[in-house]
Amino acid sequence: MKRNAAPAERVFIALGANLGDPRRQLDAAIAALAHTERVVGCSTWHTTTPVGGPPGQPDYLNGVVEVRSDREPEELLSRLQQLEQRFGRVRGEPNGPRTLDLDLLIFGDRRIATTTLELPHPRMEERLFVLAPLAEIAPELVLRNGRSAALQLQHLRRMANLAPSRVDPTG
Repeated sequence: MKRNAAPAERVFIALGANLGDPRRQLDAAIAALAHTERVVGCSTWHTTTPVGGPPGQPDYLNGVVEVRSDREPEELLSRLQQLEQRFGRVRGEPNGPRTLDLDLLIFGDRRIATTTLELPHPRMEERLFVLAPLAEIAPELVLRNGRSAALQLQHLRRMANLAPSRVDPTG
């Protein structure tokens, strides 16, 4: 349920897709999200190799969107899951291919650990496909480990000795 008195919270949502027309699906998901939340920023789309899951998957298109929300985290999570279903998401094999994946990363300064939701997202600090677009739109954002998103991204790249993700220049 929407909170009336409290100000809208700063929320970051990761988006990804590797089935169908990922670019169209991600753009449409942001447009649908904008009907209920105030979208204030969106990264460019990053093409990334799948992490885990079945071999032979196509590359993912990933990004991060920043919104302001006056909903409760569980309500926003439900909204995101409804959008995933609307875009044909089938929850099968973990890390399997998908038409749309929406993950709540950060919801203000909330810390939540339930069976259905953990905030901040427990693995975002170790995922280049999340940190690269997050650092693009919120480089100063301080993560759970005390590092900014930009510094954590640099750290992961150093550890993995990796080049930056491929950025879609049209997105």
